[in-house]
Amino acid sequence: MKWYLHALKNYATFQGRATRKEYWMFVLFNFIIWCLLSAIELITDMPPFLRIVYLVAVFIPSLAVTARRLHDIGRSGWWQLISIIPIAGAICLLILLCLRSESQLNRFDVPNKVA
Repeated sequence: MKWYLHALKNYATFQGRATRKEYWMFVLFNFIIWCLLSAIELITDMPPFLRIVYLVAVFIPSLAVTARRLHDIGRSGWWQLISIIPIAGAICLLILLCLRSESQLNRFDVPNKVA
């Protein structure tokens, strides 16, 4: 849960890096919440209002954590756009998101500010 909240706290931070664990825990909790909202809507016979509100609420944080995950493997956040290509693009992005982090510093590391 702390990784999900960490990603939400950095909801619009497109700089820096996100580890595999941070990214996939965010995805897991999004999936769990989505399933719970779907169950609530199904049980109460509601239109998909709750899911749409949730989707809008986590849209920017999802883009940001994905961009930071791509930075962690040395790619630009713009690589998210590859998912526009049907099937092959989504598979390519999935493979990129599963790759190991770069162990050394890369061009996306945020320098520490000395106070």
